[in-house]
Formats: sequence, C-alpha cells, structure tokens
Amino acid sequence: MAEYGRFEYASYQDLETIQKFLESLTQGFAKEQIVLSSGDDTIELQPKNLLKFSVSAKRKENKTKLSIKISWKEGKIKAAKTPLEIGPD
Repeated sequence: MAEYGRFEYASYQDLETIQKFLESLTQGFAKEQIVLSSGDDTIELQPKNLLKFSVSAKRKENKTKLSIKISWKEGKIKAAKTPLEIGPD
C-alpha cells in the first residue's frame, strides 16, 4: 500500500449491509486503523488525535441524501465549542 493515495467506491446496498459497513468503521476508529479495499484498490488509514466531523442532510422531491465526512491532520487541534446531538427522531 502506498503512503499516499485515493480510494473511492459507490454502489447501491441494502440497509443491513450499510449498517455492517458502519459497524466496521466504528471498530476501525476504535483500533485507530481503517483498511478500505475493493478488488486491487486498497488504502489504509490511521485516524488519531482530534478528528473533524461534519454531517449534512437534504431531502428534495423523491431523493434524500445524508453525507458524513471525517478528516484529520497530525498535530494538535482545538475541540468544538458546542456538541452535536444525534437522535432517531
């Protein structure tokens, strides 16, 4: 695996498969190691320190979109002043 690289993957999946993928990501964050692969394309990430978390959602006619973005840099970064609350409703 290269030190630098890019990995992209998009497909339609059922809800159960998405839940399993998100659980795997959660485990990867806990271990500070995430490996993404599809075929010969692979990237290994080591999330550490503070992570930038952003979430956005929109609904338009018959299309709904939920975007989650997580990024990080090496070094010290200040934490957010106000917490984000996420609930089922």
